[in-house]
Amino acid sequence: MKEHSGEKSVMTALHPELEVVLHERFGLKSFRPWQREAIEAVLPQGSRVLVVAPTGGGKSLTYQFPATILPGVCVVISPLVALMEDQVRGLQARGIAATYLASTLSAEVRQAREAGLRQGHFKLVYVSPERLAFDSAIEQLARLRPSLVAIDEAHCISQWGHDFRPDYARLGEVLEKLRPPRILACTATATPQVRRDIRDSLRYPPERAVEILRGFARPNLHLSARSVDGPTEAMKLLQDELRARLGSVARPNGAAIVYAATRKESEKIAGKLAALGYNSAAYHAGLDPSVRTQVSRRFALRDVDVVVATNAFGMGIDRPDIRAVVHAQPPASIEAYYQEVGRAGRDGAEAHGLLLCSGVDIALRRRLVESASDGTRADEATIQRNWRLFRDLLRYLDAGTCRHDFVLRYFGDEREVLGGCGHCDVCASLDEPTDSERAEVGEVVRMALSAVARAKNRAGMIAIAEMLRGVDNAKTQRFGFTRLSTFGLMKDRSQDWVLALLRGLLAAGWIDLSTGEYPMPFVTKGGWAMMTSKDLVRFRLPRVRAKRSSGRTKSEGTQDTAQWSLSDKALFERLRGWRAKVAKDRGDPPYVIALDKTLHEIVRKKPSSLAALPGIFGLGPARIELYGSTIVELVRAS
Repeated sequence: MKEHSGEKSVMTALHPELEVVLHERFGLKSFRPWQREAIEAVLPQGSRVLVVAPTGGGKSLTYQFPATILPGVCVVISPLVALMEDQVRGLQARGIAATYLASTLSAEVRQAREAGLRQGHFKLVYVSPERLAFDSAIEQLARLRPSLVAIDEAHCISQWGHDFRPDYARLGEVLEKLRPPRILACTATATPQVRRDIRDSLRYPPERAVEILRGFARPNLHLSARSVDGPTEAMKLLQDELRARLGSVARPNGAAIVYAATRKESEKIAGKLAALGYNSAAYHAGLDPSVRTQVSRRFALRDVDVVVATNAFGMGIDRPDIRAVVHAQPPASIEAYYQEVGRAGRDGAEAHGLLLCSGVDIALRRRLVESASDGTRADEATIQRNWRLFRDLLRYLDAGTCRHDFVLRYFGDEREVLGGCGHCDVCASLDEPTDSERAEVGEVVRMALSAVARAKNRAGMIAIAEMLRGVDNAKTQRFGFTRLSTFGLMKDRSQDWVLALLRGLLAAGWIDLSTGEYPMPFVTKGGWAMMTSKDLVRFRLPRVRAKRSSGRTKSEGTQDTAQWSLSDKALFERLRGWRAKVAKDRGDPPYVIALDKTLHEIVRKKPSSLAALPGIFGLGPARIELYGSTIVELVRAS
């Protein structure tokens, strides 16, 4: 497999008019760099391309644009009729002939569209993967001899993806019958494993497969995550977040999406927000299709400001002024989370994503993982796979490094790693006091593991936390915890802190939860190895957070600048001037280009070569590639 370079390809020479077509057909001034890269990879005969770019990143252009300049018709395989309708409507508004075929159409309308396809009246036709389960539908498309087949939401192919669909898994066989000269698969979220599954399932020859992984970095998106006691605290934090991001309830300065894990909870939260005066609506798969369509349309038209939904909502939503996405309960995976939170801030302005999680939510997710769609127990392999995906999300929740960089590394997008975004909750806390006994991390972890082991699958995490804290009550006495050597080992810690520690052990894979209605923690094989090992433990203990006296972090202050020499101050001002110019040229806030803390470190370390830049806070591979040479020149000139 080849990773496509951003250099000019031979297709640029063959299609010098690409920007002209882009402006005339789509009304856009220029491509995003990776969009042109993807389109030039798709255009050659025999191309096999996989594009992975975030929600709202403009993936649809990578097949809509080639369809307008290639001969014949482009077939787009898309999972939702609403998504097809939306894209077809947008293309028709631009004068591009497009249609879709679905079971929701009357026989008369469907036959008229099929006749139009045979007569060459359309450049794009959208179909669902379920329609391609019928040989007659495949034969009908094969007779059109499509110049390109595009597969949207391609992560649905993989059993390791967060939205696996069996009909997608058969698309490799469908492509063998259609034999298109070009194939493009698109998705917003795909780990390296999922990307391998997509290429293998679609039968991409390794020597011709091109993978384009771009655009995951969303520096305008401020990410944060909080562990909460339960629904009451989650509701309070949700209200605080909406108030902070939307302002006035009566006249909000944007929109918000709130995600819940169940239909019941989505309706409950929507009702509470409506009682507070928000123009809110619930959305989930249990509602009548006409109600769901009405909610989506009202949200798009700005008649609804806050939608409270399950994961059924969001695909195809293209409202640019969403200022906040709040997960009142955690989703099933990091893939699902990043796709959902990525719906905020599509206009490039500042937006926020808040993830909330309680011990009750973890137990609920375990029950959901064990349930198949028909209400029966899922097979063991599916349970293990989905629980592993959720445990990755717990690792994100307990992350001790930049949340943006955590996500980028999870998806394998090392090129865009920021080296610290500077404004997620973890980056903002880097200068706060951390636990003063980090040398004792291993001892603390082993004490907690020992407590879980001694509980012998008899109690939940709350009771085990009470055991460690030395809480003498009816519950701990009934379990016999008050007589154990682990009773009271963490009596100086709060209940929240100990529960956060236990969730960290769960995220690390050292403990797990039993199956059943009431999941109980137990020590895993890896946990036993850790408990008996004398090696140092690489683990971030929960933080005891102190309140700030002001909104600025220490890194943004001037506590070190008083000792600067005149040349240091001059260099800092030159760096600030350069940052301001780049920010103005790109239309971005200055912090997106470089943080104050980054400029401070550059002044202090004075890197004289590109090799000296890695390790400076906020300078990841992407920023070094874009700005590294200029920074070094500014330092050398000083």
